[in-house]
Amino acid sequence: MDNVQPEGKKQIALNIVNAKSKHKGFGAGSIDLNNVSPVIIDGGEAVIDIGAMHAKSKVEKGIKFSTNREDVPAGRQVWVVWVAVDRTPEGQLYGGITACEMWIDSEARRGWKILADHVNKLDAALKRKIILDGLGAAEKVALKSLLISHNEEWWAATSDELKSALAE
Repeated sequence: MDNVQPEGKKQIALNIVNAKSKHKGFGAGSIDLNNVSPVIIDGGEAVIDIGAMHAKSKVEKGIKFSTNREDVPAGRQVWVVWVAVDRTPEGQLYGGITACEMWIDSEARRGWKILADHVNKLDAALKRKIILDGLGAAEKVALKSLLISHNEEWWAATSDELKSALAE
């Protein structure tokens, strides 16, 4: 079948948007994910794992996910935390931070997560919101420690609201 568009209709195409592109037409206003990083908190340890951007973090690889929590009775709680970095005239700082829960049973290769929640929390972090519901004291300590060790200057410039959200 030929890919012929009726006259006057724009063909939908995938726009490639990068720093060199000046495109401002159809599809303009794409989300820039260069200023957000995923952090995985597993067993009280927080690590930056860029694979989580595509649900391919170290803990997610080889896991068959379900939206039914009962499918993972022996799972352990793992968190994906989206951390957005702001650029201001004074420098960079941690701007938005949100946490998403998932449960993983590595032995059974089964897991539970709600993908829509992960996407919505990523969006919220990009909008500089702070949502850390459910994150325990040990996870907050690990996350705060990672953020400070990653860049002390960014942490110093971060809002008091975000810092207090990570207070034990």
